Amino acid sequence: MMGRLMVCTTVLALAVAMTAKASDLQITTLHTPPSCAVKAAKGDGVSVHYRGTLQADGTEFDSSYKRGQPISFKLGVGQVIKGWDQGVEGMCIGEKRKLVIPPELGYGARGAGGVIPGGATLVFETELVSIQGKTETISI
Repeated sequence: MMGRLMVCTTVLALAVAMTAKASDLQITTLHTPPSCAVKAAKGDGVSVHYRGTLQADGTEFDSSYKRGQPISFKLGVGQVIKGWDQGVEGMCIGEKRKLVIPPELGYGARGAGGVIPGGATLVFETELVSIQGKTETISI
């Protein structure tokens, strides 16, 4: 009986850990600029270049690089998916990050635009191009 209880407890703990991990945003810094005097914060107007792919098969569904125009939005106020609001916050101008966004922080069960299926985990390569009203200053 005690052995069975231990197995059930272990399985339950693993299930809880896997569930929590599956809904976490994963952030990998791909490039850090030599200086970082200015970081993106909630409420800032930011411009971001990006390439979005589906984690399942690598299909590219959108790219600001192909359009030659970064996307601009106000950070942290829900103008973009939650994974972006969380993943772009704290970036330096010129920094590049890879964001792996679970469905709960992306488009959820509904998907989007006929190209992102429901329940999809999204991968974005992002580059912070500018922060409205803020510029990088270099001390000499």
